[in-house]
Amino acid sequence: VKFGIHPVAGRMPGQLNVLLAEASVPYDMVFEMEEINDEFDKVDVTLVIGASDTVSSAAEDDPNCSIYGMPVLRVWKSNDVVVLKRNLGSTGYAGMENPILFKDNTEVLLGDAYDSCEAIRNKLAEK
Repeated sequence: VKFGIHPVAGRMPGQLNVLLAEASVPYDMVFEMEEINDEFDKVDVTLVIGASDTVSSAAEDDPNCSIYGMPVLRVWKSNDVVVLKRNLGSTGYAGMENPILFKDNTEVLLGDAYDSCEAIRNKLAEK
């Protein structure tokens, strides 16, 4: 398990690093975007929690997109992607739904992220 963090994710820079530290996630499991981006094509499953623009393929693929050229976590290159969202239709700064939501390798899990993570954890514990 690895945690990838975009430099502008959260309400302020470094916020996610602090939250992960508060959750007792070992720092050697936390990777900055530049450290982890080249690994996504070797990843079986990526779980995206609470992100939109920072994982949007439009930043690389759509020159007409407002975030085109912004560095992003290339999660869509993973074998499978599960995106946790409260609801569909939220657009982030780009003002458009994230194209990764519609890729063949992506599943969207709607609901509260904490509850969804707990349900996933409990299901995995059964195995």
